[in-house]
Amino acid sequence: MLNSTGELEFSNEEDPEIISQLTSLALSDGKSSAGAPEKTGYPDSVYVMAANIFQGIRIEKSAQKVLIKYGNEPLRSFSESEDQSFQRLSYELAFSALKYQDILETILIDSCIFPSTTIPDHLSSLIIVMLYDFQDRKFQTRVLSDNEESISEVQEVENLLNSFKIKLAAALARCRIKHDALSIYHILPETVRKQELRASTLPLYAWINTCKISPEEVYNNLKRRGYNKVKSVLHIDDKVFAVDQHCYDVLIFPSHLKNDLINIDLFKDYKLIFQDKSRSLAVHSVKALLNMDDDILMVNTGSWYTVAHMSILTNNNTSKVFVCGVQSQAKDPDLKTLFTKMGCKNIEILRETFINIESKDHRLQKIKVILLLPRCSGLGVSNPVEFILNEHEDTEFLKDHSQGGISVDKLHILAQQQYEQLTHAMKFTKAQAVVYCTCSVCPEENEAVVKKALEFQDLGNKVQPYRLSPPVLPLCSLKEIQLSTDKFFRMEPSEITNGCFLSVLTRERDPSETVSVKDVLARAAAKGLLDGIELGKSSKREKKKKKSKTSLTKAATADNGIQMKIAEFLNRETKASANLSETVTKPPLPQKNTAQVGDSSQTRKHKLAPHPAVPTFMKNTCPSRPRERQTHFMRPRPEDRMVALKPIEIVLPPVFMPFSSPQGIRSWMPTQHLYCHWVAPKALVPTCLPTPSLSRKGEKPKDDTRSSLLRPPRRWL
Repeated sequence: MLNSTGELEFSNEEDPEIISQLTSLALSDGKSSAGAPEKTGYPDSVYVMAANIFQGIRIEKSAQKVLIKYGNEPLRSFSESEDQSFQRLSYELAFSALKYQDILETILIDSCIFPSTTIPDHLSSLIIVMLYDFQDRKFQTRVLSDNEESISEVQEVENLLNSFKIKLAAALARCRIKHDALSIYHILPETVRKQELRASTLPLYAWINTCKISPEEVYNNLKRRGYNKVKSVLHIDDKVFAVDQHCYDVLIFPSHLKNDLINIDLFKDYKLIFQDKSRSLAVHSVKALLNMDDDILMVNTGSWYTVAHMSILTNNNTSKVFVCGVQSQAKDPDLKTLFTKMGCKNIEILRETFINIESKDHRLQKIKVILLLPRCSGLGVSNPVEFILNEHEDTEFLKDHSQGGISVDKLHILAQQQYEQLTHAMKFTKAQAVVYCTCSVCPEENEAVVKKALEFQDLGNKVQPYRLSPPVLPLCSLKEIQLSTDKFFRMEPSEITNGCFLSVLTRERDPSETVSVKDVLARAAAKGLLDGIELGKSSKREKKKKKSKTSLTKAATADNGIQMKIAEFLNRETKASANLSETVTKPPLPQKNTAQVGDSSQTRKHKLAPHPAVPTFMKNTCPSRPRERQTHFMRPRPEDRMVALKPIEIVLPPVFMPFSSPQGIRSWMPTQHLYCHWVAPKALVPTCLPTPSLSRKGEKPKDDTRSSLLRPPRRWL
C-alpha cells in the first residue's frame, strides 16, 4: 500500500472552483477542446503495459540529477494487453510520458508527492504514465466500465493522484508560467512539435495482397462500404481513398479512418495490410531488378509484412525470398501461420545473422538482389508509434524521437553498422544488385555510407565493380526529380509521407556466367515446369554448330574448290558454243544492214540488260563479244550456301529483221516461227535466238508478245 503523510491532509480539501482555475492554466495541448470528445481514461491493463514500455525506454540521468528512482522489475501483464488495439494505446501513452518525462518528474517533486510518500520503486513508471493521463483529462475522475477487471497497483496509484489533485494542478500551472508557455505542449522542443503536427495529418498506407484479391475487387468492396476513390486524400474528412503514384498496389487513406478500417474484413483477412510507404518503395525497387528465376536476400526486415509483400510481388516467378536474422525457433509456428494466412509460399528463413552468413553459402548461389533495410535513427518518421507497431522496430526507436534528435556518438555507431552490412552485401559474388533503404534523413546514414562503400569495395577475381544506378521508381513531381539528380531517391518528411532514402547499386553480369538455353531448360525441368517433358540429347543443329566451329577452315577450303569446278564447267560449255557458231555458214550482209544491226545491238546494250544465262544476238559480227559476255557465266555465288541448278523454260516471240534482200530474209528467217527452249547447256546450241524488234528511239516498247504469238508471220515485200 502507498503510505502518504499528506494524503489525508488534502483528501478533504478539494475545492472544485480552485481546481477549475488551475486546470484552465494547465492545458495539456495548444488545441481547442471544443468539439473534441472528452477523455475518460484507459483500462487498467493499458496503464500496466504502458508502464512496462516506459520502464524500458525512459531517459536515465546521472546520479547527481536523479530525482526519482525507478525499479528494474516489470509489472505483471495481462493477456488482453496482447491485443493490437491495447498495444497501440499503451505505446502512445508511454511515448507521450517519455516526451514529458522531465516536466512530469518536476511536477511530482513540486507537489510533494516525492519524497513525502513511501512509494515502491517499481511503481514509479506507473505513476509517471498515469500522471500524464490525469493532467490530460484536466484532473477529472476516470470513468470505469462495469465489466472491467481492476488491478490493485493501478487502483493504489490512482487514489494517490486523486488525493494530490490540487497540488498537482498548481505545480503544473507554475511550470507553464515558468516557461512562459500556453501549455506544456509548447514546452517541447520545436522539432518534436513539428513532428507531432505532421503525425496528426499523416495518411495511412496499405498494400493489396494480390494473392488473395485483385485491386479492382478491393476498389469495388470499398465503394460498397461508402468509400470514394479520389486523387488525393489530403485535407478530406470523408470516407475516401487514393492509389499511390509510386506503387500501383498501395492505397492511401485519411488518418482519421484508422479505427473504421481495422474492423472491416479486408484488413482482418489480410487482403489489405497497413505499412509505411518506405517499405513498399523498397520491395518495388527490388521487383524492378528481378528476372524470372532470381532469388532475393532480405536483411533487417523488421516487419514480417515487408517479407510478405516481397513474396506476394514475386508469387508468379520461380524466385525464393531468403530472410536472415531469425534466431528464435519459438517464432516459427507464428510466422508459418502468418505466411499461410497471407498466401506466401516462397519464403525461407535463415537462422544466422547477416554478418555471419558466408558469401559463398551454397543456399544463396542464385541470389541476384539483396534488400538491405539497416537499423537507423529514423529521424524521417513523423509517427514513431505507428512505425514501431508496423515495423516491429526496437523500442529504443522511441527514445531517439522523444527528444527530436539523436546524439552524435550514437549516429556514428549506427553509420558504422550500416557500412559494415553494406560492404558485406557487396561481397556476394553471385549478386548483381543491392537495394539500400532507410527511413532517415541524415546524410551520415545515407549518402556517406553508400559512397564510402563504393569507394572501398573489395573486387575479387572475375567480379565486376558495383556502380550507382538511377532510381528504378517513377519520379512523380519536379521536387522528386530535383532530389534524385545524383541518382539517389529521397523523400523528405511532409504532411503526406515520412522521410525516406533509397539507393540502388548494380553491376554487370560476369561474361563467364552466361546461361545457355540448355541450362534454362534443365533448371525448369528440375522444378517441374515442363510437365514431364524429357530433355533429350543435343539436337543435330547444335552438333552442326559445334562441328562448324571446329572445322571452319576446312569448310571454307571445300567451298572454294566447288566454286572453281563450277567455273571450269561453264568455261568448257562456253568454248563449245563458240566453236559451233563458227562452223555455221552465213551469207554476206550489206554494210548498211550490218551497221543497223550494230546500232540496234548497241541500243539493246544500253536499254535492255541481257540475262547472263542467255546468248546475245549477232555473235558472229562481233567475234570478241561472245568471250566478253560469256564471262557473265562465271558469276560467283554466295559462299554461305549452294544453289542447285534447275532447268528452266524461256519462250521468246518471233523476230522480224528489216533486211532489204529477200535472199537474206530467206536465209536468216525460217518459214515457221522459231521458239527456243533453254533447258540446260548441251552440245548443240541454236546459232541465233530471235529477239523482238526494237522500237524507235524515244518510243516506249509496246507489249505485242501475246498478239505476235497468235497472228501469222508478215510477208516482206
